[in-house]
Amino acid sequence: MYAIIETGGKQVKVEEGQTIYIEKLNAEAGETVTFDKVLFVGGDSVKVGSPVVAGATVTAKVEKQGRQKKIIVFKYKAKKNYHKKQGHRQPYTKVVIEKINA
Repeated sequence: MYAIIETGGKQVKVEEGQTIYIEKLNAEAGETVTFDKVLFVGGDSVKVGSPVVAGATVTAKVEKQGRQKKIIVFKYKAKKNYHKKQGHRQPYTKVVIEKINA
């Protein structure tokens, strides 16, 4: 069984036991979080939401909080003596999907 959930403005396909990296959540490591915006549930019986499946939830356990590798944002204008260097590290939450309740 799998499901498509919405979190952090993105849609993610998840299965039980899967580890995913999502946008940062306000939860400590070891806590259990519940996603109630389930858009689709697939498997033996298919359920499609409009926009969400009523009564369907996905529970997951927060494994850790972290930040991704640094990317460099470099702005440059030719012949104008303008350049600006800036770094960015996007925060993430690593979760393990425990149960799909549909």
